[in-house]
Amino acid sequence: MKKTIWKMSLMGSVFAFVPLCAQAADTMILLKPDRVFDGQKMQQDWVVLVKNNKIVEAGPMRFKLPADTRVIELKGQSLLPGLIEGHSHLLLHPYNEVSWDDQVLKESRAERVVRAVNHAKATLAAGFTTVRDLGTEGAEYDDVGLKKAIEKGVILGPRMIIATKALVAKGAYGPKSQNPDIDLPQGAAEVSGIEQISLEVRSQIGKGADVIKVYADYRAGRDGEAVPIFSVAEMAVMASIANSGKRQLVAHASTPDGMLRAIEAGASTIEHGDSGTAEVFKRMKEKNVTLCPTLAAGDAIEQYRGWKKGVDPEPARLLAKRQCFKLALQSGVDICMGGDVGVYAHGDNAREMELMVDYGMSAIEVLRSATSLNAKAFGYADKIGSIRSGMLADLIAVEGDPSQNIRRVRQVKLVMKDGKIITN
Repeated sequence: MKKTIWKMSLMGSVFAFVPLCAQAADTMILLKPDRVFDGQKMQQDWVVLVKNNKIVEAGPMRFKLPADTRVIELKGQSLLPGLIEGHSHLLLHPYNEVSWDDQVLKESRAERVVRAVNHAKATLAAGFTTVRDLGTEGAEYDDVGLKKAIEKGVILGPRMIIATKALVAKGAYGPKSQNPDIDLPQGAAEVSGIEQISLEVRSQIGKGADVIKVYADYRAGRDGEAVPIFSVAEMAVMASIANSGKRQLVAHASTPDGMLRAIEAGASTIEHGDSGTAEVFKRMKEKNVTLCPTLAAGDAIEQYRGWKKGVDPEPARLLAKRQCFKLALQSGVDICMGGDVGVYAHGDNAREMELMVDYGMSAIEVLRSATSLNAKAFGYADKIGSIRSGMLADLIAVEGDPSQNIRRVRQVKLVMKDGKIITN
């Protein structure tokens, strides 16, 4: 059978993509790296045996190999679970290319989907085999089709956990018109009152949402400041309906009040949390709510505004974010890895991991956040995020030891998704 090869230039490296159908059934592959990060700690002298799309053995070489096993030597490399991006928008691209408003209002959905196909390929090539994609931002339910196309092998991309349209209070979101007589298309689903909320959540679930996302607060205050836009009772309805379908409610929240309302309502994760306090994080810890800090989005936006990183003093917004992150670490709240990719370039997902280390986490903690912690926080720990027998064979190999230098996660040498070698 003729093989088709895709090539993509990404961050200075060239990746060759092999179609997902290129490997025969009942394939046995033995991966022999220098070390294996199992999702919790770095293991020495381990090998990993894959059959079809599952890991069947992981540990020291104490088992007999079938004669036709393919052995892949990964000298000098570390084998990791496929990385999990916790906050992505595949249907957006960097705001320094085209503003968010113009993407929502001026780019056709066809163009946005074509871009998303490229974003999905770049994400997978960077070693992120799963993404939690938190809203189409005006592209309706196009994430459903994108997910299905990946699952069918029509295009290459990561596993997708999707939120579809997200929920906002009527009149709170954007784009905004300067003329109050004109209603512009919105970047999320507007709702008002319990009845509309219930109908919208059930509709999104019916259309294919894996999670329900709510904007617990937004820049809707009298002077444009962020304020809560839903009550605890309103968000509790969202959480109840979502949970009954084995789905989570995840909340965009940056104000202490917005965060606390979402926590009490039953949100599983808080996205951003820019103004989190010790009190807020204490309550998150008590309620087992995970923080997704999205450090890289703020870092990127400040640079778009003119900040010269490494030259100019750090802006006040980022200094405040550092303090907030420190409080979260001190509280012991679980911190997932998610950068709000789409604000900056897809494929540059490791930027968030590097900033997490810069802001005070150890490299091994960040590796856990991007693998086993994310899998557990999102409800997929029985399938992905760890290297052990029975797990899906989503694996990557990187040069060197990323537990000693987190930047090593950028040096991707092998990507395996669902037992199939995508990049080698």
